[in-house]
Amino acid sequence: MARDPLADPQPLIRQLYAYVAYVLGDGPDAEDVTSETFERALRYRASYDPGKGAPIAWLIGIARRCIAPHLAARRELATPAAIDEARAQGPDLSDRTVTKLAVRQAVAALSERDQELVALRFGSDLTCRQIGELLGLKTNSVEVALHRALARLEAALAEEGTAVRNRPQDRYSRVTTDTD
Repeated sequence: MARDPLADPQPLIRQLYAYVAYVLGDGPDAEDVTSETFERALRYRASYDPGKGAPIAWLIGIARRCIAPHLAARRELATPAAIDEARAQGPDLSDRTVTKLAVRQAVAALSERDQELVALRFGSDLTCRQIGELLGLKTNSVEVALHRALARLEAALAEEGTAVRNRPQDRYSRVTTDTD
């Protein structure tokens, strides 16, 4: 083995958990999937090829296979009824909670491809270049697809009446900036 992909596991664990938690939600399911991913990675670490990408990309590829059964088992991340119920609880429930529910619902309404792009970019904090390497796409294709996914997400949130609290140019520059 030329290079051990798990030689420095702490940053990988944090980054992988952030991705999984973004997709599944924070909690036991995300912890279980993260553990399962590292178990598989330890078992198959000899198959890691540094020429195909960074260790985090390899781990996310494994995690995607571990996440799939969880997503199939629970397709409803948040329903309009859950948002209405949160709003009905009045001022005791923070605006942030209502916003999180609305964003979760809007993300769940995106296509699986768009959900994956958003999760990889914001959940795992991968650059567009890294996402492209992971998915076998050109960086420009990822940037365009992500921009369109975010536009659809923003439109869904606007339709729901939830304001996105950052300027579009700031959001877009964060999405397309590769800092390797």
